[in-house]
This record gives sequence, C-alpha cells and structure tokens, in this order.
Amino acid sequence: MPDGAVVAYRLWRPGAPRRLLVLLHGVGSNMTRWSEFVGRTSLGDSCDLLRLDLRGHGLSEHRGRIGMAEWCADVSAVLAAEGAPRAIVAGHCLGAGIAAEFAVRSPEHTEALVLIEPVFRPALTGGMRRLAQARPLFLAVAGLVRVLNALGLHRRRLPPLDLEALDRETRALMAETGSADALTRYASPLLDLRTTATAVYLQDLIALTGPVPDLRAIRAPALALLTPGGGFANPSITTSLLGQLECCRTVWLAARHWIPTEQPEAMLQAIEDWCRQL
Repeated sequence: MPDGAVVAYRLWRPGAPRRLLVLLHGVGSNMTRWSEFVGRTSLGDSCDLLRLDLRGHGLSEHRGRIGMAEWCADVSAVLAAEGAPRAIVAGHCLGAGIAAEFAVRSPEHTEALVLIEPVFRPALTGGMRRLAQARPLFLAVAGLVRVLNALGLHRRRLPPLDLEALDRETRALMAETGSADALTRYASPLLDLRTTATAVYLQDLIALTGPVPDLRAIRAPALALLTPGGGFANPSITTSLLGQLECCRTVWLAARHWIPTEQPEAMLQAIEDWCRQL
C-alpha cells in the first residue's frame, strides 16, 4: 500500500480477467472465512474470486490506525493492482459494513453488493448496544494500545486462525449434540483476542459500532442475507435501513448470526443465483 502497509489476498483467476467477486470477512477474522465458499462455488467458472485479509488481520499484519477509510482504500488499491475496474463486493458482519461504505466512497468501482448479516448501529441489541454506548472509551483505549505498540510493546506472534476447519468442527459438534451452544466460541472476545492483535480487535469493534454509511447514496444493486433471530441486531430495524437502498433483494436464512458457518449451502445457493441474474 502507499503507506507501506502490506495487505495479503488470494485470487482465483484461471485466465483473462473477468467479472470480479471480492469477499470481505468480519471482526477478528481473516480470509479463511471464505475458503469453503471459494472451494465449492461454481461462480469460479464465470467470475474471478478475490478474498483478502483486511489490514490488521491474518497475514495483513498492521498495528497502526485502521478503520473504514483504510479498509476501503485498501480494497481500491487491490482492484487497481489487479486491473479490475469494478467488482461485486461481498462481506459478512463488519465486512458487510465495509462493502456498503466502499459503495458510497467508490461507486464507480462497485458493480453490486452482497451484505451478509450487516450490523448497523441503530439496530444493535443487547451487549452490542452497550458496547456502542461505550465507544468513546474504546477509542481512547485503542489509541493508548497503538502508542504502546509503536514503542514495541505487543505480542510477537499470534496463532493462526483457520475458520474453514473451525466451521467444520462446529457443525459436527452441533450435529452431535443437537445444540447451537458451539456457536458461542464465535462471540467470545477472549477467544478472538487469542488470534487477533488487541489494537486491531478494538478498532474492529469501533468500526462495527460507528456511523451507518449513507445507504441512500448507493445505486448498485444489493443482495442482503439476514437472520430472523438477529444475533446482534434487530432484524426489523436492519430491514428498514436496507430499505434505503435503491435496489435490494433480501433473503432470510435460519441462523443466529454466523450464516457462513450455520447455513453454508443456503448462502452459497443464494449468492450464486443472484450473481447469475445480475
């Protein structure tokens, strides 16, 4: 990147450049969130598939300031590096918010959006709502941690997180026990912090609870995959906010929040069908 940061990504492009689908992960995650999707989708026959580690995550190590501006600029830079003038931008949770923000900031580079369980501040419930109220404190703490990082005070190595393997293990456990309790590991800050730098995790939460992108300004068609249970957000309010988009199709999937984990086949089918109709 122009500022010296390194952003890692993987690209499936068997020949000349084609329509590009960009896949963005969520909080405390990395590009392995999409390994299973890329390995199984038939979209690779007609689309190039690009998944990246957002700045600060996975192989894109970074201990400085991160947020919507940096992530959107990184996506633009990757598109430019790969000679892709436009892309379908898909994201889960925080990644969905980044996708929407990217569409606002770079409409000329946005062909379409896939928003999987977007989490918008006005719709937050429970602990996430309380977290949003404490956002000023998180801003201060994140700033302090970044200063300590700049002085060399940080963990030297973080264990890798393979979400493809974790998803398979979780689904097997859910099938064995008949309970969704195994999903609690995906909502555990302590477990997230084992594989995510502290400053990065705090800034993920700050971005997740930040202002809603100007959805009325988005002209690109969108597909929204939502859960009626609303793991972190009120689905009615989320639906109302998405109503501001000029063109949005909504598909409801039975899950708590982690659609790629809980409903991988239904998610795959919905995205494939919609992309082929664009």
